[in-house]
Amino acid sequence: MIEPASVASLRRKYAEGRLNPRDVATEAVQRAARDDDGVWIHRLDASEVQGYVERLDAIDFEHAPLWGVPFAIKDNMDLANTPTTAGCPEYAYVPEYSATVVERLLAAGAVPIGKTNLDQFATGLTGTRSPYGAVANAVDQAFIAGGSSSGSAVAVRRGIVPFALGTDTAGSGRVPAAFNGLVGFKPTRGWWSTRGVVPACRTLDCVSVLARTVQDARSVAEVAGGFDPMDPFSRRLDLVRIDTDAPRFGYLPAKHLPWYGDTTYANLYRRFVAGLSQAPRVVEPAPFLAAGRLLYEGPWVAERVAAVGDFIESHPDAVHPVTRTVIDGGRALL
Repeated sequence: MIEPASVASLRRKYAEGRLNPRDVATEAVQRAARDDDGVWIHRLDASEVQGYVERLDAIDFEHAPLWGVPFAIKDNMDLANTPTTAGCPEYAYVPEYSATVVERLLAAGAVPIGKTNLDQFATGLTGTRSPYGAVANAVDQAFIAGGSSSGSAVAVRRGIVPFALGTDTAGSGRVPAAFNGLVGFKPTRGWWSTRGVVPACRTLDCVSVLARTVQDARSVAEVAGGFDPMDPFSRRLDLVRIDTDAPRFGYLPAKHLPWYGDTTYANLYRRFVAGLSQAPRVVEPAPFLAAGRLLYEGPWVAERVAAVGDFIESHPDAVHPVTRTVIDGGRALL
């Protein structure tokens, strides 16, 4: 059995001749089949996956940062000739082309294993609002995985794939990453194309990555990012280099952190804050919480109506009741 590996360690073992992508992909397919308890909506079969492996013969290893690396795709973004459901069987369609971000990963040598479960239409932060089943936390199945990129998080944490694509409009990538002990990276809006992604809030949507390490997330970001002339929401960005030698820290004051009676975590938090260097500043969360509420209670909900409102109106029984309530709440704003 091949042990779960990071992108960096896989590349090292490929370079040393200790592993080959055919065996790694086969192991990922087998792991996905063993762990198919709500994680996957569509798993590629072995022959489909090996078809992607065979493409690697025409891709130069040295210039392909993700050469031979298995990955998973949240099922609200397109993989050519593979169904996209957005967590709703009646909504399903089969795209002719892959999403721009997926295309870029494939060109860099990544190997898709399947499409992962999600809160329906990427609306929710729990991982439980899906007709394909609730996704349990990979660390402790008594807890939720978080959402909406629930299946992607669990696929990475269980070691099926080194990284997975998610989306993140209001926490849908970072929340399940945190709940499963992973790195969740939401890129600056417009840096990664959203062409080929089922929209939630079109002006705010972001494709994200869930990975085991910061280095792996960065490796994916460097491939996935960049202007897409086919995406009207893509932007040409001058990326700012952060001075890591002079970090600035902020923290939430204790009055905003109830801890629900858990003194152990409260004490650890206080010790951590006390150990921060360079005079950390207090961050008052009220403005951020108010902005966050706009995503589910304010005008941006109308964008969800614009995206899937007609489908929900004509297929009310196909939509999870909570999802329908959230999206229908935006009709008054139109």
